[in-house]
Amino acid sequence: MSQTEVYAPPTTTAKSGGQLWKTVLNWVAFLVQIFVQIVRGTPSVGQVFSYIGFSQTSFLSPPPSNSGFKPLSVVEIPLQCSVDSGVDAAVSGGCPPDASGGRSTKLTVVLDLDETLVCAYETSSLPPTLCSQATEAGLKWFDLECVSSDKESEGKPKISYVTVFERPGLHEFLKQLNEFAELILFTAGLEGYARPLVDKIDAESWFSRRLYRPSTISTEYRDHVKDLTCISQDLSKVVIVDNNPFSFLLQPVNGIPCVPFSAGQPHDDQLLQVLLPLLKHLSVQEDVRPVLYEKFHMPEWFQKHGIPSRGWKL
Repeated sequence: MSQTEVYAPPTTTAKSGGQLWKTVLNWVAFLVQIFVQIVRGTPSVGQVFSYIGFSQTSFLSPPPSNSGFKPLSVVEIPLQCSVDSGVDAAVSGGCPPDASGGRSTKLTVVLDLDETLVCAYETSSLPPTLCSQATEAGLKWFDLECVSSDKESEGKPKISYVTVFERPGLHEFLKQLNEFAELILFTAGLEGYARPLVDKIDAESWFSRRLYRPSTISTEYRDHVKDLTCISQDLSKVVIVDNNPFSFLLQPVNGIPCVPFSAGQPHDDQLLQVLLPLLKHLSVQEDVRPVLYEKFHMPEWFQKHGIPSRGWKL
């Protein structure tokens, strides 16, 4: 896109009128090009809103608290470091600890749902052409009827209709992951929405356990935090994959921050090309935390966001 030309102030009325028309035409051309880029990019509803200065929050999920976050690059640092495994914060809620206290030899992979495995939109809010464009691009999607937390005027549960887009490679990712790891679904979404969705994508029962919003806890820094100690007291072989890093602020060196997924990304390859190789590598490690600390350096990232930490030693 070329830069708009800047003209010197005109000296006559005729020139002023001509310049005004040129300026108007330049702006019209500028807006048309933006519109074309939006259409060609097949953006999600949230992306379209972002072009005009608004943000989208789903009524099905908690408000996002990680705006602008991008997965961190590999950081070359020594492994012999003091790393955080917890945050000095008052917590409430959460699920009861898992009864098994023994050391597991199999990798446990805790997977987030929204914007990690799928993305969901209120059906009535979708542009009419988005689903057809997604199908043409090879993206799998389905409509879902779920129970909302809202009530009808007669006191009956309100039925909500959502359209769910699967992240490319989802089923192959879960299938291969199931061969060497135990899979647990942990979402901050409401069960009335998340349960039928997971039933749809997990027909083979790859997930050994499902945890919903009531299993998250509130801290003095963030709500809807996922405390991994409710899954296992020994976290040496436990990882959590989440597009929202604040979800794992209690155990930052067990977390894998992933790129958020939206319906405007039909050629996304994060599951099979990025996450699966990393998880295979982690499955043969005696302790995943030194590897994840070296790769993502998450405790320092949290400290930059005003969340202090206490160290654990390797």
